[in-house]
Amino acid sequence: EGGIDASNLLKPALARGELQCVGATTLDEYRKYIEKDTALERRFQPVMLDEPTVEETVDILRILRPRYEAHHKVDIDDTALVAAARLSDRYVTGRQLPDKAVDFIDEAASKLRIDAESLPADVKNKEERIRELLDQEEAAAQRTEYERASELRVERLRLEEEYESERQSLLRDRNVDMVVDEFDIAELVSEWTGIPTGRLLEGEGERLVHMEDNLHQRIVGQEEAVVAVAEAIRRSRSGLSDPKRPIGSFIFLGPTGVGKTELAKSLAQFMFDDESNMARIDMSEYMEKHTVSRLIGAPPGYVGYDEGGQLTEAVRRRPYRVVLFDEIEKAHPDVFN
Repeated sequence: EGGIDASNLLKPALARGELQCVGATTLDEYRKYIEKDTALERRFQPVMLDEPTVEETVDILRILRPRYEAHHKVDIDDTALVAAARLSDRYVTGRQLPDKAVDFIDEAASKLRIDAESLPADVKNKEERIRELLDQEEAAAQRTEYERASELRVERLRLEEEYESERQSLLRDRNVDMVVDEFDIAELVSEWTGIPTGRLLEGEGERLVHMEDNLHQRIVGQEEAVVAVAEAIRRSRSGLSDPKRPIGSFIFLGPTGVGKTELAKSLAQFMFDDESNMARIDMSEYMEKHTVSRLIGAPPGYVGYDEGGQLTEAVRRRPYRVVLFDEIEKAHPDVFN
């Protein structure tokens, strides 16, 4: 942004045709640094690169696969490539394909290699015992207790032979199964999102068809509410709703104790195998107009703008969860806006 920068150095060479240049930047940085400099902008032909689809990402991963297999010394199954593209597209927000899918492949391969080279506790204990025997053997020799040193040496050599035999056997067994598959990818996604591994890989069709029966295992009655929730989930999973909007928004009405909160917990249990995947926000704490900023964060220029709000932070950290606004009738009307 100063008087002498890269653009001022490039423009003369570009204007004379002495330099051919291919640049890469984000749309925001293009607007900030290049678009406002018309002399620089007209020297380049903008080419918009959109995020690849899941299918295109799988093709990209297949091209990159040999490089990561050679680096980590593992094999990468085709199911892992498909799972990395599909699960990262669905569950990882704030990043783009193929970058986030490549990260999953890289991390899963790295984890598999590290696990393969780690030794179980009993083998590690033998390694420590060998070091102890060596120290004792040297100490006995320094005290001229040669008979004791000889006994320690025999014991040490026996343990070293056992240790090396067990270590080589473990490495051989593990090298046979050094393949990154869809389950390794699902474990990583589970660590990032908190969604159980089995839920990420299992087919949803059969479960969604019988969603009402599943919810009724915990909810007695409330047929209308259960059906409305189940239909909204099925619409979302079938691709009929906007993927950038919440799967469903509901207001459960009724007196205390009829199962409103329990239905929200049951939904979290059904969707994510854990009812703790629910953010409960007590709206009785938002009875005053100024408390809205605690929910969604302070506006620009106000104290606390960088900190975020209770709702926005809860969703940003774990976007795949049920958000329950408990006792919403007690909140200030501005909260609804």
